Amino acid sequence: MSATVDFLAADLGASNGRVLLGKWDGTRFALEDLHRFQNGPVTVLGRLYWDVLSLWSEVKAGMARYAAAPHGALAGIGIDTWGVDFGLLDRAGRLLGNPVHYRDARTSGMIERVFSVVPKAELFDLTGIQFLELNTLFQLYSMRALDDPQLDSARTLLLMPDLFHYWLSGEQVAEYTIASTTQMLLARDRRWATKLLDRLDLPAGLLPRIVQPGTVVGPLLAQVAEETGVPAGTPVVASAGHDTGSAVAAIPGLDERSVYLSSGTWSLMGIEVPEPII
Repeated sequence: MSATVDFLAADLGASNGRVLLGKWDGTRFALEDLHRFQNGPVTVLGRLYWDVLSLWSEVKAGMARYAAAPHGALAGIGIDTWGVDFGLLDRAGRLLGNPVHYRDARTSGMIERVFSVVPKAELFDLTGIQFLELNTLFQLYSMRALDDPQLDSARTLLLMPDLFHYWLSGEQVAEYTIASTTQMLLARDRRWATKLLDRLDLPAGLLPRIVQPGTVVGPLLAQVAEETGVPAGTPVVASAGHDTGSAVAAIPGLDERSVYLSSGTWSLMGIEVPEPII
């Protein structure tokens, strides 16, 4: 490959975000920060939310900075974020409300309530992830327990990177690495735990099809292209949507004898193996 190829990425963490330009010249991949911004919770009437529309504006601002300068051919755009949080869409594909922050208190006591329906050992055997009240499963269960009307009005649940990919492309999917943070994914089968959700009276029909990292979700919408100056039709790519997954994927020389430690807002340690160890 002789010509330089460009990639745009938005990396949204739980406290800040950035839009980056990656340049591949056939032998070397170089990164350049285009735009940095803060990300923090907003409290309204005692509930903690993400300012998702501000984040969307910042992502587009970073894209516009890319478009304002001469660059090589743009091969794709991808976004990663923190895990577990989500937006709910109505039947017309519109966001029903600002996504609730994982630190909101609505999930207090929900782990024990779920365990009263699905035993702890069984739930871990199915999903294989640590029990944290912030996990998507317990967030959804709290909405059912608190009779939140958004849950019954919703037609689609999109995790945070998938929500941004939807706004970029108009396509609704669930990328695998971010889906794995929900405690609603069968770890061995890599598909949604629909029977588990049925037992908890949670609507499995909200969950879109799962795609693997690297899947082209769709072309960039003309409206977004017009706003940002980025060419319409640019591929929107489902990167490893969980920021930790993207970080681990970038580790050089990682094999089954290696241990990684990814530190950001959270610190996660692990190994890379072909199948989950549960």
